[in-house]
Amino acid sequence: MIKLQCHLKLMYPTTPTKLSIGDFTSKLKLPSPSPSPSPGALLLCTNFKSSLTSKPDSIKCFCNKTDNTQQVSQGFSALAADSPWDVATVWSTLAFYIFSLHIPLSFGGLSVVAYVLNQPVLDPQIEAISLLGAQFLELIAAMLLLQSTAKPQYKFANFFKANKLSKERSWLLVSAVGFGFLFVLVFLTSFLADRFIGPKDINNPVLKEILLSSDISKAACFFVYCVITPLLEETVYRGFLLTSMSSTMKWQSAVLISSAIFSAAHFSGENFLQLFIIGSVLGCSYCWTGNLGSSILIHSLYNALTLMVTFLS
Repeated sequence: MIKLQCHLKLMYPTTPTKLSIGDFTSKLKLPSPSPSPSPGALLLCTNFKSSLTSKPDSIKCFCNKTDNTQQVSQGFSALAADSPWDVATVWSTLAFYIFSLHIPLSFGGLSVVAYVLNQPVLDPQIEAISLLGAQFLELIAAMLLLQSTAKPQYKFANFFKANKLSKERSWLLVSAVGFGFLFVLVFLTSFLADRFIGPKDINNPVLKEILLSSDISKAACFFVYCVITPLLEETVYRGFLLTSMSSTMKWQSAVLISSAIFSAAHFSGENFLQLFIIGSVLGCSYCWTGNLGSSILIHSLYNALTLMVTFLS
């Protein structure tokens, strides 16, 4: 909230008069002084009192400025109406992330380590540690990319803070409900896929070998799949992409498109539908709460469940 003080001088006839101006409230539309002004900035003036006499007088007006960048969408979505990123650069930023960071580090990082160590097949423990390092490097690089491409008037640290509407909605309760709903949907889709397409082994033999190799490998996998990956993917696909798209279209369309891109970015045709459902649930959770912590927690719990099933099966 910004308080402004305005001084106005009035001239009036020489005949002495005394007028009383009662309390009033007025709204004045003024342009924003920032380099990239946001439309609809309002100045709200209240408790405006003065008296007019034969001597020049001054009027003092205390104004409250309300910028529409803090307004949020009404209804289901609690996301801000204005995106921290310029709409014109969203797709170029996403393309740079996928082709310059995501693919080289997530899909080519282990090959680079194997080449450097001159080992055609990496030891499971080395593979787990290398995967941890590659994902951590991708997370840091993605954060720097999003910070550098955000609008100047936005602080990237505020990106993870909840707005006024989201504070009224319990993100922990939504996370619990969302995780339960996601579990049911994934179970149903897996059941239908096994029925109509054929049974599929839920185990990932490579991941299971890493988990069984040592305690260090278990710890590395936990940090990768339950901490770094949820934080990275939710920041990029929900915090950045979904937020930017919902400022230009209905939140339902933004959730569907961002979920499809999230699923395609995993380059797994057989798991596309399941990943799309996961992305949709995470997107709806983020839209309702306006808090990225909700989708991060659901994502982390789901990955933890997957690791547990893989380890115990």
